[in-house]
Amino acid sequence: MSVLVTGGTGTTGARVARKLAERGRPHRVASRRPVGDRVAFDWYDPSTHAGALSGTTALYLVAPVGEPDPEPFMAPFLERAAEAGVRRAVLLSGSPITPGTPGLGRVHTRLGEVFGEWAVLRPTWFADNFTGDHLQARLAREQGEIVSATGTGRVPFVAAEDIAEVAVAALTDTVPHNTDHIVTGPEPVGYDAVAEMLGEVLGRPVRHRSLTEDALAGRWTAEGMPPEFARLLAGLDTAIAAGAEDRTTSTVQDTTGRPPRTLEEALAEGVRPLRSPE
Repeated sequence: MSVLVTGGTGTTGARVARKLAERGRPHRVASRRPVGDRVAFDWYDPSTHAGALSGTTALYLVAPVGEPDPEPFMAPFLERAAEAGVRRAVLLSGSPITPGTPGLGRVHTRLGEVFGEWAVLRPTWFADNFTGDHLQARLAREQGEIVSATGTGRVPFVAAEDIAEVAVAALTDTVPHNTDHIVTGPEPVGYDAVAEMLGEVLGRPVRHRSLTEDALAGRWTAEGMPPEFARLLAGLDTAIAAGAEDRTTSTVQDTTGRPPRTLEEALAEGVRPLRSPE
């Protein structure tokens, strides 16, 4: 397989590309900014698609960021990819998104119709949302708080490294998976506990501030998110409050042969302390 990694500089895509390189698997990183060995690719610019697909036999698919309904942009590309000789495709979706529902759910359904070899990854919320340049991570560092509309709901946060491991297995295993994988961490955790863990690794107190769905959507919009996408994310938090993510699966263990990282481990790997421990 020669894999085209879309979203190849993003949270999971960069890790998928690195792990393919470590295994000596042929691949190319797709990016809107084709620096160095990266290949030019933009979901919104079909003129970049043929070049990106040249020589490609497998795809790692990441939807355009912040797009509430990516189907109109992704479905034609899937058809074009199959015509160009792509045999296998692995789609990054999300645990709340079921097959056939508007947007990525319809892309999910289309994947199995277009390709004989496929898999859909449906990870729960990323542990990495609290590290690096993510909005929650910046709030924790700069304001000493994280915000949500999750109430006391719990999430089995999963590390992007583990998602990437599952993706590489789905891309390279001899037998195609031909299924969707709900990918979780080892245990559900509430946002109050997340704040406490963040405080430990940052070396400063962090609190969780609980907001209503409307207030959270307004907060995310004020932070620069498109209003429709901000509302979508706030609604997912309300679903968490009702228990939608309070579950675990054995996907990481089953596909990689090792247990998933705990949230504490993921934060320790990804968060830089604000001060040195005394």
